[in-house]
Amino acid sequence: MNNEMNKEMKNTSTQYGISLLRVSLGIMWLAHAGLKYFVFTLPGTAGYFESIGFAGFLAYPVFAAELFGGIALIFGLYARQISLALVPVMLTATWVHLPNGWGHTSPGGGWEYPLFLSIASISLWLIGDGSFAARRSQRFIFS
Repeated sequence: MNNEMNKEMKNTSTQYGISLLRVSLGIMWLAHAGLKYFVFTLPGTAGYFESIGFAGFLAYPVFAAELFGGIALIFGLYARQISLALVPVMLTATWVHLPNGWGHTSPGGGWEYPLFLSIASISLWLIGDGSFAARRSQRFIFS
């Protein structure tokens, strides 16, 4: 196999891998939003936010960011910017769950899951949109 063909195959598989990361990350963001909506309910999530010192109304924009951000990632709509915009949500969740310990199965939930989502989101921002993106994006909006 010549070098040009090998390079093309590598680029294609890399783009598919990035797409797999993007879509699976979008599904996880949707699952996180779904937990707030279907399990805890939005008023329940607002109550939880208040119990940890945040304004309860913040539960609604956080839910919307997770829901619409997840959808945007799945379809590849400005995935780099969306993934970066979602990072503060999960870094805050990491900080909130830090006292509960490592495992997400710990009482109150641990910090490894939100930290992983933060890192995966930063990784997607760094590496790009992958294949099958509806609207491609640059790493920085101004580049």
